[in-house]
Amino acid sequence: MTQSKKKPGIVVSDVDYTRLANLAAGALGRNPDVAEELQSELERAQVVPASSVPHDVVQMGSTVAFQSDSAQQRRVTLVFPGEADIAENKISILTPIGTALIGLATGQSITWTARDGRKHELTVVSVEQPSLPGSDGASQKG
Repeated sequence: MTQSKKKPGIVVSDVDYTRLANLAAGALGRNPDVAEELQSELERAQVVPASSVPHDVVQMGSTVAFQSDSAQQRRVTLVFPGEADIAENKISILTPIGTALIGLATGQSITWTARDGRKHELTVVSVEQPSLPGSDGASQKG
C-alpha cells in the first residue's frame, strides 16, 4: 500500500461516533465507497466524551473554513444527509469531502479522493461550533 502522506490524527465525540458508525453501516448498500471511507476514518479516530472534544475540532454541525489545494477557500457546515443543502453550504458527512473533514482540527491537512477519482488536499483554517440551546456562547477551550 503506497500512501504519499500519513493521515492526521482525528478526534470524534462518543455521540458523533455512535451516530456516524450506524449511518455508515446503513449506507454500505447504497453508497459503499463513501460509507467504507467513513468507517475507515472512525476506526482511526480517538473517541472522547463530547464534553472533551477540543473547540477547534470539526464535529457534526461545525462550520468549517478550509483551503483547498487549488487555493480556493470555502466555508461549509458539516451535516447529516437529510440536512444537506449545497445552496446553504451544508455538506453531508456522506460525501468524500464531508468524510475528510470529520475530526480534523484547525491547521490540519488531509488528502481525500473526489468522486471523479482525483486526489485533493485541504487544510482546515477555522472551526466554529454550533450554538447549543441554553448556552451563553462562551467558547470552550480544550
